[in-house]
Amino acid sequence: MASAYENPSSASTAPVAGEEAALRESLKRCSPETLKAALEFRKSNDASYLPVIVLGIIERFVEPEHHARLREADEDLRVVEDLGIDSLTMMEVVILVEEVVNVSIANEELRNLRTVGDIKIFIDHKVRGLTPPEPSRFLSIEDLVELMPQQPPFLFLQEATMTSNWVSAKYRIAGDEHFLSGHFPENPVFPASILIESLGQLAVLYLLEGNNDQVTGTVDKGSIYFTGCEGVRCHRVCRPGDVLKLSIKPKRIRHPLATFEGSIRVGQEKAAFAEEITLTFDYASPVAESSEEPVAESRIESASEAENKDTPAVSGV
Repeated sequence: MASAYENPSSASTAPVAGEEAALRESLKRCSPETLKAALEFRKSNDASYLPVIVLGIIERFVEPEHHARLREADEDLRVVEDLGIDSLTMMEVVILVEEVVNVSIANEELRNLRTVGDIKIFIDHKVRGLTPPEPSRFLSIEDLVELMPQQPPFLFLQEATMTSNWVSAKYRIAGDEHFLSGHFPENPVFPASILIESLGQLAVLYLLEGNNDQVTGTVDKGSIYFTGCEGVRCHRVCRPGDVLKLSIKPKRIRHPLATFEGSIRVGQEKAAFAEEITLTFDYASPVAESSEEPVAESRIESASEAENKDTPAVSGV
């Protein structure tokens, strides 16, 4: 690389050369790609290099068995549960990131950084001088069963991660789904229609739980229905054992319609894509509250009822 970093003859570049040497020392146990991205970032301050830097530094501190998953750029990978990073190791990651990209991160800012995606977005905003967004929210299968109108065995989401701009989820094809016995016998293939159904379910989840300014009330989960789907493409056959990584983001939400873009991957391979998934929905009706105390029925009398009080009842007619 012919650059000022490598020109010791210039007095003005001597500090830069020393900076590069220090950077190489700090990142000596990281991949060459990480070092290259860090050097380019130092020269240009281009934030597009940050994802490579952050992933490379995380990779430096996790067990080799997790490296492949990190390189798949799975934003939903959980720092603790999936990568085994404890609080002390997380501190080491942060200290090295601070050193490489010249930012300062307070301990309390780390508490809600639960996924790789959270860390990447947080660092990007810190470098740009922007207020970091709210961290992602994780929803377990128990949460999904409680929230969703769809229920097992027709719920094709097993966990989800949500932000205000998108929601992603995972579903592992177990092979014992009842429809696979006929689709196809001795050759089980997950139906493409169910792939699109799973994206529709993820859009339902976003309507119910997403923090979007265009959703102006509490959505009635019994009012959400599928109305249309356009630009659908399937790229891959999905079979038992595959883990579907689903993602949707809103395109337009204006009551009573909400339109989303959705995609599914298996590892790094595209499985399905939908340009537009459209749902119809309604808001839950607020419970009317009366400022007056209810009037007991015994106090309400019509004129005829008052007249009949003194008239003896006649029986046997």
